[in-house]
Amino acid sequence: MGPHPAVAAIRLAVRRVLHDVLNDITLPDNLTPLHEPPPPPLVLVACSGGADSMALASALAFEAPKLGIRAGGVTVDHGLQEGSDTRATEVVNRLAALRLDPVEAVAVTVGRGGGPEAAARDARYAALDAAAERHGAAAVLLGHTRDDQAETVLLGLARGSGIRSLSGMAAVTGAGRYRRPFLQLDRQTARKACMVQSLPVWDDPHNTDPAYTRSRLRHDGLPALEKALGKGVVEALARTAQLSRDDADALDDWAAEADASVRDESGQLECVKLYALPPAVRRRVLRRAAISAGSPAGSLFARHVEEVDRLITGWRGQGVINLPGRVEAQRQGGRLVIRQG
Repeated sequence: MGPHPAVAAIRLAVRRVLHDVLNDITLPDNLTPLHEPPPPPLVLVACSGGADSMALASALAFEAPKLGIRAGGVTVDHGLQEGSDTRATEVVNRLAALRLDPVEAVAVTVGRGGGPEAAARDARYAALDAAAERHGAAAVLLGHTRDDQAETVLLGLARGSGIRSLSGMAAVTGAGRYRRPFLQLDRQTARKACMVQSLPVWDDPHNTDPAYTRSRLRHDGLPALEKALGKGVVEALARTAQLSRDDADALDDWAAEADASVRDESGQLECVKLYALPPAVRRRVLRRAAISAGSPAGSLFARHVEEVDRLITGWRGQGVINLPGRVEAQRQGGRLVIRQG
């Protein structure tokens, strides 16, 4: 008799990702029988102690040894709740009980930039990056599910910042460091897998705190959508994310190729050639130029790019457009000049 369907599903998802990790590891070409073989690769799981990441940790612990992969775990203590250090220690003990090694808890200081959710996310990823470097990990697994993907798409829709924001989370990010095996699995499958394996889980009170946008969306917004539109909303939103990602990737490639064709011999952007591009491609070229000039990608919003775009499509003698990072854009003699002021 095989494992419970939920357990089988999470293990299969992790097994596929581990195969991808192994395929992405490049071995030296000059290895000979006399050389020591390289040590087994290490894959870490980022674990909060919640159902999604505990299910992920259990599947990693089961699948990694069969593929000759070492499995470890990291939990990040954000210090935002009383007793968070004790809880982090409990998570480390649970990971160790699954025979993950190395395991560690990392305490971080959460800043205030961009709101509480963004600040916590920034601190968390900085800690995970540092842990991956410290341990020489080939990859870090994250427990985001299809439900998280649906929420991310809706948040992107609310921002109104274009098709890229509807693309949700990619299965692989951070130049291959971060992998999300559960993006095609729903949250209930992960929770069921924990239950049938008798894995203790911790439900973060922030996930039900209406002060947080994602929490309100999870407990009020999505249920209201499902009530109005019927079941299947989560699956449809996740599918929208993938279709949007494919489209956005294609447009990005097009913009990268178009970039050289809209510049003169000195490398300056020519307004007439920019005007001839489809709007979606032109705005991507402008965004690339602003980022190259020093504008931080995370602070450069659609409204900034639209202002610059009007120098091309709605030219009426406008002055300098100020962009994040002290970058300025202005039209000069048929050229679009984007540079730091």
